[in-house]
Amino acid sequence: MQAQLSSKHNLVLYIDRELVEKSRDLGFNLSKTFENHLKHLITDFSAVNSMNNFNSACKNSVWGAGPDLNRRPSARQAPRTPSEELLTRFREFLKVDLRRSDKTAYEHTYYIRRFLNELPKPVESTTFEDVREYLKSLKTVSSAQYKNILMALKVFFRDFLKAPEVVASFKFPHQVFKLKQILNKEQLQQFYKCLEIAKEKTLFLLYATTGLRRDKILSLKPEDIDFGRRMITPKNHEGETKKSWVSFYNEEAATTLNEYLATKKHSRSQRLFPMQRDEAVELWKSAREKTGIGITHRNCGNGSAQKCSDWEYLKLMWMLYVEECQSQSSLDIILIFHRIS
Repeated sequence: MQAQLSSKHNLVLYIDRELVEKSRDLGFNLSKTFENHLKHLITDFSAVNSMNNFNSACKNSVWGAGPDLNRRPSARQAPRTPSEELLTRFREFLKVDLRRSDKTAYEHTYYIRRFLNELPKPVESTTFEDVREYLKSLKTVSSAQYKNILMALKVFFRDFLKAPEVVASFKFPHQVFKLKQILNKEQLQQFYKCLEIAKEKTLFLLYATTGLRRDKILSLKPEDIDFGRRMITPKNHEGETKKSWVSFYNEEAATTLNEYLATKKHSRSQRLFPMQRDEAVELWKSAREKTGIGITHRNCGNGSAQKCSDWEYLKLMWMLYVEECQSQSSLDIILIFHRIS
């Protein structure tokens, strides 16, 4: 690690505060994102211009500007290429016209950027054969990722560019049914004992007892939790899928959560579990290596996990039902019952 850091160079960038906050909420590693994007720009620029043209451009354009005499308020920006402007408009189309979430808009734009980088012609000249050749090159990706890439291509050409004929013939892959690994109590206990830090233990118990997805858990803020009733009301997904209302966690999870919050370091993020994307992916890796048990956020709540018992869950739901029914009409009570059942 020390050898890798020795080749790095400290650099101060001035970026819009709101943009930084949104990036952290989405779990981006800003340092790695800037580095990868800079590599991408250098590669594109080098492919388009010869070395002589590059030297000339450095003398006469923003790329070769002299010392930054006015370092604040912001750093200089590289010229935007036509593809980047197109991608910016595509992302706005996803968020405004189609009402997709920030995460979905980011992922679709990311996949289209990769496609355009491989495209040897202007995007308006793209045919279904170009898309076919690109899809043929995706031999190593999983069926789930292939589906996401094809979805992005369909939205891009069919809905955004109004060219449905380019992607109409391509079908989504069939999802292969896989039996879920049902973990027994001994395996869960063995795995839990190998978790060393409070954050990992708390996340383990919340995944196991609430049944919520990773994005829901990692985006939780203090106002999303009723600590007295051990009830979580997560923010709903902004898209058309993955809706949720409330969920409960057990007393063991409540104790561990309180211990974690008591020792949690101050962070500018309002989230209870601020984590970079790579940290979330590597969660519990050490425990998996020690035990040989492949527990992830996906299968943590399967089968024999330490979920709230049916009786405890029904009791909590009934208490919430009674509380919401105070001073309500008979019709309102019926509607409330259907909503929480």
